[in-house]
Amino acid sequence: MFSEELEKISWEETTKAIFSKTDADVRRALSKEHCNVDDFMALISPAAEPYLETMAQLSQKYTLERFGKTISMFVPLYITNSCTNSCIYCGFHASNPMKRTILTEEEMVNEYKAIKKLAPFENLLIVTGENPAKAGVPYIAKALDLAKPYFSNLKIEVMPLSAEEYKELIKHGLNGVICFQETYNRANYKIYHPRGMKSNFEWRVNGFDRMGQAGVHSIGMGVLIGLEDWRTDVTMMAYHLRYLQKHYWKTKYSVNFPRMRPSENGGFQPNVIMSDRELAQLTFAMRIFDHDVDISYSTRESAEFRDNMATLGVTTMSAESKTEPGGYYSYPQTLEQFHVSDERKAVEVWKALTELGREPVWKDWDASFDSTHIQK
Repeated sequence: MFSEELEKISWEETTKAIFSKTDADVRRALSKEHCNVDDFMALISPAAEPYLETMAQLSQKYTLERFGKTISMFVPLYITNSCTNSCIYCGFHASNPMKRTILTEEEMVNEYKAIKKLAPFENLLIVTGENPAKAGVPYIAKALDLAKPYFSNLKIEVMPLSAEEYKELIKHGLNGVICFQETYNRANYKIYHPRGMKSNFEWRVNGFDRMGQAGVHSIGMGVLIGLEDWRTDVTMMAYHLRYLQKHYWKTKYSVNFPRMRPSENGGFQPNVIMSDRELAQLTFAMRIFDHDVDISYSTRESAEFRDNMATLGVTTMSAESKTEPGGYYSYPQTLEQFHVSDERKAVEVWKALTELGREPVWKDWDASFDSTHIQK
């Protein structure tokens, strides 16, 4: 399990190593066709900042070689905001006095139909809060069953499950799982996740092993930028990615770097603010580090920034996202988990990407693959 490997990696020493990288270390990393984690550390270090243009060109080169000009489009659907966790940065935390919504089967279908009217989406991400008693595996399985007639590719972002539970959901049409570790800083993890099942660091970080053991086709990873030093956190994720690729090499991987926004209502304020330039540097570094990994940007980022990065390294984007349960049809006024920055319609995003010479792809999975995948 990765938690055992992580114990061997010092957070403090890793931070020190990143900030001690030199100009020579950066140039050495840029000269290599295949980089290791130490090279990645050089590319995200302050020493690499003068090389941003060179990194952008390399990132673009590797992206075009592996993905062409395609941008995979997806849409998230929150089917419940019921949650038993007390994550101090999240709008869904258990102590927040808000109406909790768990979509019924009829409401789910209404949402699916509403999404299909926005654009020809085939990639759906089903998202829940973490409340296994009220919205557990049977509920998620039913959501998948009902979604399959409308979408070709189904992913979930839910509480970490057991390997057997992931296997069960694959039988219901599951193609991929996205899970955010939030932070790899074990020492401070409990500060941000004091109560609830999410407070168990080992169970969460080892969830990716269980996904791999279950044969999940696609695994998405991410850290929440704003909790701890972002350079150290993403380095730990790079170690994790390499570990997973070695042990579960049949699986496809994606990464995401969502940035927290300063709260406007006196709520949790980020400990770290990442600039657009730093996010660009991280994106380029990740592409140079791994030519094959899918890099995803959500609507947390601005329209202008997303358009720029679509030509330089990003390969997957959401569009017209609603971050409240039933936000497309049933409950459009429900409290959001977070506020989106890119509020364009899906067709507007499609048009902008097309004008940039990109090729938006709405479908990259077919139902015929499912039976083959299940039989393995």
